[in-house]
Amino acid sequence: MKAVISQEGQIRMSDVLTPVIEDGFVLVQTEYSAISPGTEMMMNGLHRTQQIVLGYSAAGVIRTRGKGMEHWPEGLRVACYGGPYAKHAEWLLMPQHLMVPIPDHVSSEEASTVGLGAIAVHAVRQVAPQFGETLVLIGAGILGQLIAQIAKAAGCRVIVYDLLTERCEMAERLGIRHIATSPEKVKEHLANLTEGMGADAVIVCAGGKTGDLIDQALEWVRDRGKVLLVGDVKPDFSRDLMFGKEAQVLISRAGGPGRYDPIYERKGIDYPYGYVRWTEGRNMAEYIRLISEGDIQVKPLISAIFPVERCEEAFRRYAEDPVDLLGAVLAYPAAVSGCETKVKEQLTKEGGSR
Repeated sequence: MKAVISQEGQIRMSDVLTPVIEDGFVLVQTEYSAISPGTEMMMNGLHRTQQIVLGYSAAGVIRTRGKGMEHWPEGLRVACYGGPYAKHAEWLLMPQHLMVPIPDHVSSEEASTVGLGAIAVHAVRQVAPQFGETLVLIGAGILGQLIAQIAKAAGCRVIVYDLLTERCEMAERLGIRHIATSPEKVKEHLANLTEGMGADAVIVCAGGKTGDLIDQALEWVRDRGKVLLVGDVKPDFSRDLMFGKEAQVLISRAGGPGRYDPIYERKGIDYPYGYVRWTEGRNMAEYIRLISEGDIQVKPLISAIFPVERCEEAFRRYAEDPVDLLGAVLAYPAAVSGCETKVKEQLTKEGGSR
C-alpha cells in the first residue's frame, strides 16, 4: 500500500506492507488523514536513516473485522487516532479504543482531525478550568484554535495571542471575543476581564528554543494559577516568577490516559469508568460530539485538501508558507470521488495549482 514516509529529511510517498487483519483489530480503508504540522515537521530530520511512516490522525471505513470485533460493523465510518496504528496510509489496522464512530452529518475531513482534537480536549482537562475562569492561549495554529474553541464551549473567557494577525482574525471569526497580536494587548484584556488579577491558566501552544514564552505566561497568570505546555517549547523558565506566584507549570501529553499504554491500546482493556473518567478514547468521542452538535467549528480550519500523491507539496507549504496553511488534510483513493471537487475549489480559491 501507499504511505507517507520520512527518511533523511525527505517526505514522500512510498510502498509499505499492507497490514493483515488480527484478532481484536479492524482493517480501515483510509479516506482522509490530517497533518499535525508541529509534530510531523519535528519528526522529519536528516538524522533518520530508516524510513518512518508519518501521521497519527485519520478517518475511514471499516472493511474487515478480526475476532472479538463483531460489534464494529463493516461499512462503518470511524475516526482513528494514535501511532503506530493511525497514520498517513491507505489501510489502517485499528484497535477498538483508538477509533470512534462518525455521525452521518459529520464529514470525514473534519473527523480526520480527531487526533488533534483529542490532544486539545486533554489539554483543557489538564488545567481543569472552572466555569467563568479566564484562559490565555499562546499560539493560534490549528491546535491552538481547537483548544480555544473547546475552552470557550466549557464556559471559559478565552484570550488568544498570536503574532500573526491572520490567525487571530480566524479565532475571532470562530467566536473568540478577545484576541491579541502583542503582549500589551493581552495585558489590556487581562486588566478588563480579571481586574488585574491575571489569568487562571495560560496554555502555551507555540514552539520555542528558549523559555521566554513560559516566563511570559508566568507573568500573565494569577497567583497560584497554572501554566500548561502543549507546544514544543524548551522548559527553561524563571524560578523566581514561578515561586513568587506559587504557580503550577504542567505538561499535557497527547490525547489522555491510555496513550502509549499497550494494555489499553493494543490489548483493548479499558480503564474503569469510575476511576478514569476521560481516557483518550473517551476524549476522541467527546471531540466528535462537539463537532456533531456544533459547539466547535473545524471546516474553517482546513485550509487545503491535498490528494495524498501531493504530500510533498503539502509539507513543503507548511515549511514555506505557514501563514497561508493553517490546517491540511490528505485525501486517499477511497474518498477521491468526493475529494476532486473540493480540491478544484481549493485550487480556484488559491489562484491555480502550485
